[in-house]
Amino acid sequence: MSFYRSLLICLSLLGLIIIGGTFYWLFFHDDLPTHEEISVLPENGGQTFTGIGRIRISTADPQPGMVILFVSFIYYPDDKVFSEELVLKIKDFREIIVDYIGSFSVEELQKQEEENIKHELLRRFNAVLRLGQIDTLFFSDFMIIG
Repeated sequence: MSFYRSLLICLSLLGLIIIGGTFYWLFFHDDLPTHEEISVLPENGGQTFTGIGRIRISTADPQPGMVILFVSFIYYPDDKVFSEELVLKIKDFREIIVDYIGSFSVEELQKQEEENIKHELLRRFNAVLRLGQIDTLFFSDFMIIG
């Protein structure tokens, strides 16, 4: 009998988590990008580089918050040498993001403008690249959880 009771409690908690997560997403999640925002690819064969992936970063607070960030940018796969360099630099890009974003507290990040963060990350990315440069960074996810 106690097994069924604990199973019922676990199912109830799981249901509350799902319902709570749904409400959180509905009220606190950013609107989906418009068609114009999605259509950022140049017409001359550029593609979106998404190799960095989604990164979870702890903030510099005494009780750290969490930042979830997905960075992408346009590159040209016909430029094989630069494309290979980008793949080899993924680990460096991830470290740059973690070092930079992780140096802020939740409050400091909330005061920062997203464009300033993109500009600084872009500057740091281009500083480690030798065979080409990245023009613009895009954040498809940028959530600060504190």
